[in-house]
Amino acid sequence: MKIGLINKSSHPNPSYKTPGSSGMDIRANLKKNIFIKPGEKIVVPTGIFVEIPDNFEIQVRPRSGLAFKSGITVLNTPGTIDSDYRGEIKIILINHSSNLFEIKDGDRIAQLVVSRVEKIDWNNVEKPTLTERGLGGFGSTGTN
Repeated sequence: MKIGLINKSSHPNPSYKTPGSSGMDIRANLKKNIFIKPGEKIVVPTGIFVEIPDNFEIQVRPRSGLAFKSGITVLNTPGTIDSDYRGEIKIILINHSSNLFEIKDGDRIAQLVVSRVEKIDWNNVEKPTLTERGLGGFGSTGTN
């Protein structure tokens, strides 16, 4: 599938790192380095604009190494880029660590995953169909 892309950064287009990768790394596009304080959240520009086909979305997900090693993750994960959005992709990051964290121009800060979106119509009903689980939630099927 081909997706239209405008790259206003000086960095490579988002790309898969291995043949089996489902996520493409996307990079920070910064004029100067950004420091994220512990507990702080920021919006990081990427310089990337996309034209997603109808019935698709791009999900913005954290990079596992960045989250595990540094406590930096995407705040609204997964973030959604809708097919009719034409603005710059910006990534909301949060620092869950107790250390100051520096983001430099060109750092890989998140992953993009392209997903198909099924459109539905609601079918209003009087009561839900009975199932084995019923109305149980939040641990009702066991904790291990």
